[in-house]
Amino acid sequence: MEKITSFTIDHLRLVPGLYVSRTDYVNEQPITTFDIRMTSPNDEPVMNTAEMHAIEHLAATFLRNHPDFGKKIIYFGPMGCRTGFYLLLAGDYTSKDIVPLMIELFTFIKNFEGDIPGASAKDCGNYLDMNLPMAKYLATKYLKNVLLNIQEHQLIYPI
Repeated sequence: MEKITSFTIDHLRLVPGLYVSRTDYVNEQPITTFDIRMTSPNDEPVMNTAEMHAIEHLAATFLRNHPDFGKKIIYFGPMGCRTGFYLLLAGDYTSKDIVPLMIELFTFIKNFEGDIPGASAKDCGNYLDMNLPMAKYLATKYLKNVLLNIQEHQLIYPI
């Protein structure tokens, strides 16, 4: 069986960043998949499920309500390896195109106060597994260490 594209990226050289993972076409319309890599693979601890779950709920809510991108959001969710998230966006975009959106998103998470949207037994299948303080910490770290001073090598997968 042929390896899928995401398994061909050199995870030993991959650093936290914002990458175009792939662009697919559905009925000739592009859908761009972004790799929002928050931790260094195989080099630092992965994120725990509770903070990832909190980030997922906050990010999905923020993105789907965004005035410019809301109708273009296809999916936002965690990577199985727990080093980041995938964002699927209708349209053909580069990583640089969405840096301002990601800064908005992670600033929203960093500053979020109150109840996490959808964090109830009625709305979520695992609502107790959420950690807002750690989600805010990770959002702050990603903003400071990656997004606010993003470099070219953090926008393009290593070859």
